[in-house]
Amino acid sequence: MILIYLRCTIDAIVVRTIINDWVIILKIIETERLYLRELEKEDQSELSKVLSDPESMQYYPHPFNQEEVRNWIEWNIHNYSQYKHGLWAVVLKEGDIFIGDCGITMQNIDGEKLPEIGFHIIKAYWNKGYATEAAFACKGYAFNVLEYSKVVSYTTLNNIPSQKVAKKIGLDNDKVFEKNGEQQILQVSYKNKM
Repeated sequence: MILIYLRCTIDAIVVRTIINDWVIILKIIETERLYLRELEKEDQSELSKVLSDPESMQYYPHPFNQEEVRNWIEWNIHNYSQYKHGLWAVVLKEGDIFIGDCGITMQNIDGEKLPEIGFHIIKAYWNKGYATEAAFACKGYAFNVLEYSKVVSYTTLNNIPSQKVAKKIGLDNDKVFEKNGEQQILQVSYKNKM
């Protein structure tokens, strides 16, 4: 039996094919150079290249061990069913190469649950515009498909590279707040200001 589900919008394409009980997620979001798809348990080894790397995770309490990477993937799989979004695998179209994750997760910011754009790109692919390209596509998806009225990004005050990506995709500094025992900067964008 073959069942094909296809939903197209201006900013996103979701294709799900079920063949003999196999589910293949092809694309959630597509950009010029990238596509984003749901993370799978089989992505653990590749995702570890960023989440277990000390330099990539310098703004986190510590690099993830293998169990934490596995839990990260499972948390996102749960988010897909609960919220219809989470962090997705970022894949280079040329060569079909996994380069990290990017997407939208629900975060508690000062008692308010907000959609946050986040990303983690493998170090070998830094400074090529991939984080910005993926994050910008996720912002469009949040506004045009998920119909959120605002999106945020937050990071520690020292994480200047992530703050620059947020600025490039149109998020403005909003406030400084405390989370996880550290000062964080919140950046925000509103749908009516796109």
